Amino acid sequence: MTGTDRPLLFLDVDGPLIPFGDPPPGGYPTYRSPYGSGTVPGGNPLAARVDPALGPRLLGLPCEPVWATTWLDDANECLAPWLGLPQLPVVEWPLEEDQPGGIHWKTRTLVAWAAGRPFVWVDDEITEADRRWVAAHSPVPALLHRVDPQRGLTEADFGLLESWLRSA
Repeated sequence: MTGTDRPLLFLDVDGPLIPFGDPPPGGYPTYRSPYGSGTVPGGNPLAARVDPALGPRLLGLPCEPVWATTWLDDANECLAPWLGLPQLPVVEWPLEEDQPGGIHWKTRTLVAWAAGRPFVWVDDEITEADRRWVAAHSPVPALLHRVDPQRGLTEADFGLLESWLRSA
């Protein structure tokens, strides 16, 4: 498969990569990046919650990762170096609008951005309404995977993503 044939992985930041919400006992772990000075990139203190080991895991998935986050280009500036990732494409969002039927404001844009390529969307705000809408409107297979925002991406999440991507 060439890069343009591989499924897309639309990746949100807050929730999947940066755990948030009620912290676990003892608080959220923080990390030092093995890819640089260990300082928090871009001065964003939340980036220290991102486990740098997620970078190689993401790169090992059989897909093309794409930032699908309100961080926009800041994800490449702050998080890509922290995770050891190359500069990734970034989904540009239209003005945020309420969507009919309770679908997330990202849903329509991601289906359009995929332009007929199979995709996985990893986010902490995905609902059944989004899954129904994508099933009805995407001409290709799509996996909408909701991540627990208090835990972020886990081994179980990576197992599911790997399995789906290999079968797409």
